[in-house]
Amino acid sequence: MAERIVIHPVTRVEGHAKISIYVDNGGGVSSAQFHVTEFRGFEKLCEGRPFHEMPGLMSRICGICPISHILASCKAGDMLLGVEIPRAAAKQRRLVNYAQVLQSHALSFFHLSSPDLLLGMDSAPEKRNIFGLMEKDADFARRGIRLRQFGQRVIELVGGKRIHPAWGTPGGVLRAVTEAERDEIRGWIPEALESMDLALDRLKSVLDSFALEVENIGNFPTLFLGTVTPEGALEYYDGQIRIVDAEGNTVAESLDPLRYATYLGEASEEWSFMKFAYYKPLGYPAGSYRVGPLARLNVAKSAGTARADRELREFKHRSRGAVCNSFHYHLARLIEMLHAVERIEELADDPDLLREHVRASAGQNRNVGVGSCEAPRGTLFHDYEVDDNGLMRKANLLVATAQNNLAMNRAVEQTARHFVSTRTLQEGMLNRVEAAIRCFDPCLSCSTHAIGQMPLTVELRDSNGELLDRVQRG
Repeated sequence: MAERIVIHPVTRVEGHAKISIYVDNGGGVSSAQFHVTEFRGFEKLCEGRPFHEMPGLMSRICGICPISHILASCKAGDMLLGVEIPRAAAKQRRLVNYAQVLQSHALSFFHLSSPDLLLGMDSAPEKRNIFGLMEKDADFARRGIRLRQFGQRVIELVGGKRIHPAWGTPGGVLRAVTEAERDEIRGWIPEALESMDLALDRLKSVLDSFALEVENIGNFPTLFLGTVTPEGALEYYDGQIRIVDAEGNTVAESLDPLRYATYLGEASEEWSFMKFAYYKPLGYPAGSYRVGPLARLNVAKSAGTARADRELREFKHRSRGAVCNSFHYHLARLIEMLHAVERIEELADDPDLLREHVRASAGQNRNVGVGSCEAPRGTLFHDYEVDDNGLMRKANLLVATAQNNLAMNRAVEQTARHFVSTRTLQEGMLNRVEAAIRCFDPCLSCSTHAIGQMPLTVELRDSNGELLDRVQRG
């Protein structure tokens, strides 16, 4: 008889979600869905607020990647003012964005995913966490903590505090960087580069032992979307949108991110509070695309920094076309961390960073403003409409996780079909289904991460409600 397996809550992700696995009459997995079970309504909360307040308000969307929302909001505000911000302000914004990429990726890889990768997918769940990792390799775990600390410290030095800094504003930023702050940032670089080399070597050394996971966790053709420079290099703050297909062929390039609504659409499904983004020319759901580290490395022709360029060339040799294995989000994340450290070093040596002119002054000159940047999880768009008094009429936020939503659902289904046996449910099977979601590092809210073991009960029942099997932890 037809059955359903429910994983609730999904652990080691940011926010609240569950997974439903549907079993057909023959006992095989017929489909699966990733449900986002929270509703927060930030777009509605914006209405009636002065647009100058938006960066501070929007940073509250997420405690892990507040900088992304600050920057996209600030850039939308820049457009409403009709100004070009000072060079020092642009360098500061770039610096904190790279710092956020570093700290967020460090959290994702070392705290949330490396327990699977270094301890094993089938390891005991009470040990499969950052504390278990510390027991096995204290130095590796410490380096992950230090890398995140470095990124957070840069944000604190430049923005004033680590989380929700009141620093970015339409027209620029609110304060200049001092020489002492710049020198402290420089002091972190050697250790960070050493740690990144170690982390990359460690991950690449264990990838062969996950051949089944690499092949069957989110491995399918989609489009890939990301921001690049006019030359096609990695870009996180200000550039053009490029889209490639699974073979690596260019589908579209030099797209203006301010016109995102002309080529990206959003659909809704009754079983999730999160929207489903798609590429309009192909329609829904055929226009599924991925964003984030894997997508950015697929669309970029180069990294633009020496160490990351070497890693990117090696990464691209993993496939004849685009790298479609979602499991390689982990490797892509580490390459981006290395690139971020290199860019932080460059910006710390840039004399423009210390200039004191950091804000352009102007009144409102437009009623519509759009801002975009690359958040750790992918491309982010903030779209504002204001009245003549500068009060918000409407906001639309297209976040990275929504753009990965179609792909995440497909990854969950593919993983369940391959690894879940309905005859005898095992915890390791279900962990692999959750791991399909962790590849994308979805950010569902500004909730805290699960650093230990969360309670999880999965029941398998028949269509009459009779209990057939149960797996419980916690």
